[in-house]
Amino acid sequence: MDPEYERRLLRQHNGQSSPASTVVSPYSSPLPSPVSSPQKDKYSDRFIPSRAGSAWHINFNLTPEKCQSPNQTRKAREANIDSNKDGVAYNCLLKNELLGAGIEDLKDHQPDDRRILASKDAKNMFQYRVSRRGLDSCDTSPYSLSPVGNKSQKLLRSPRKAVRKISRIPFKVLDAPELQDDFYLNLVDWSSQNVLSVGLGSCVYLWSACTSQVTRLCDLSADGDSVTSVSWSERGNFVAVGTYKGLVQIWDVAQPKRISVLQGHSARVGALAWNADILSSGSRDRLIYQRDIRTPAIVPDRKLQGHKQEVCGLKWSPDHQHLASGGNDNKLFVWNMNSGSGGGPVQTYTEHLAAVKAIAWSPHQHGLLASGGGTADRCIRFWNTLTGQPLQCVDTGSQVCNLAWSKHSNELVSTHGYSQNQILVWKYPSLVQIAKLTGHSYRVLYLAMSPDGESIVTGAGDETLRFWNVFSKTRSTKESKSVLNMFTRIR
Repeated sequence: MDPEYERRLLRQHNGQSSPASTVVSPYSSPLPSPVSSPQKDKYSDRFIPSRAGSAWHINFNLTPEKCQSPNQTRKAREANIDSNKDGVAYNCLLKNELLGAGIEDLKDHQPDDRRILASKDAKNMFQYRVSRRGLDSCDTSPYSLSPVGNKSQKLLRSPRKAVRKISRIPFKVLDAPELQDDFYLNLVDWSSQNVLSVGLGSCVYLWSACTSQVTRLCDLSADGDSVTSVSWSERGNFVAVGTYKGLVQIWDVAQPKRISVLQGHSARVGALAWNADILSSGSRDRLIYQRDIRTPAIVPDRKLQGHKQEVCGLKWSPDHQHLASGGNDNKLFVWNMNSGSGGGPVQTYTEHLAAVKAIAWSPHQHGLLASGGGTADRCIRFWNTLTGQPLQCVDTGSQVCNLAWSKHSNELVSTHGYSQNQILVWKYPSLVQIAKLTGHSYRVLYLAMSPDGESIVTGAGDETLRFWNVFSKTRSTKESKSVLNMFTRIR
């Protein structure tokens, strides 16, 4: 007889029962029955594993330090962080689609908050609630198998706005011999009658964009003088010519005939700006004169003093009430229409670190002024002239020579010198760069815009004029969002 069987039999006669069975027979199955052991006191019923003995937490919460060598710990930790982020995003998506929880409420939760969120969702899982999909829209079929919600499907179905393409090749190039490479001069302007005026050496030439005819307006060589600036009147019937000797000549292009010569400056006149019949002139003598051309006088009507060096930029605001001036003293001034001799500027900006030649008033937002600095500055700055506060600033990486706003959209173009010699188109107020145009081999010192607001012409010391299509004629129907909330659009 089997010794083990004898021992069991003796225990049974002594009143002890086998832990596995109450009936023991020598003719039963030869497979041994389980025997109680002091080391194993937990068993699973019906072959269902015990969760306490399965150690699920080891499988799912095993840290990299426990399962990897020290050399692999850092990489494993980074991978674990990435997987946690993906897991949180996936959980948020599931809660939004299945449980109706908004992603906005879940996106700020960290991985440690998942248990709290799960407990909250478990409590609310069997509560009655109205389906969010049914409230959004009836466009999505209730039997749709798509895991994407109705709002997301609307976003995917919405047509994208076509991206406006700007040609990087000029549609016309004209030769401009003797176009000076001088940062402080303004030798190109485009009239409202679609005629371009260009100062070349001692002469001023007119080029008609309609007929492409070129005529010579004046020649100052007989007086031993040269052209340093040109500017069209608003109606396009007069053109002002600043000279190296400090004179300002007014020419009637219909005649053609010189109607007046304005004196007063003791040095070259590099900047001119019209305000109806008022002509402002800035000179190297650091003065700004304002004169009414209907009643020319020997003594200027008003003299503005404030700059310590040459005045190289002048622009009147669209409402005809303020004049912005920039100088080689790195300062930007704003003058009132009634400013006169003895009266200083109403606003002074000194943030630029180089000469301020590039000046442009926004035609869309009242009081918004843009200015650009020279080689040591390279920045385009925006100002709220209603409050005198600086707004935004962008470093362009090169000398800012000119600025001009689009007439139809909240965009502006800038031309640059050292060291990129490029033309940039910007979106405002995001200051996203829309286009970069290259082609000039010298500094792009001159800029003018066509009367329809669609094209620009640029001039450089490489003695060429290049015409570009940069702006669209279509005005955006949607009001542009500005940093200046108090500004209104001027139609």
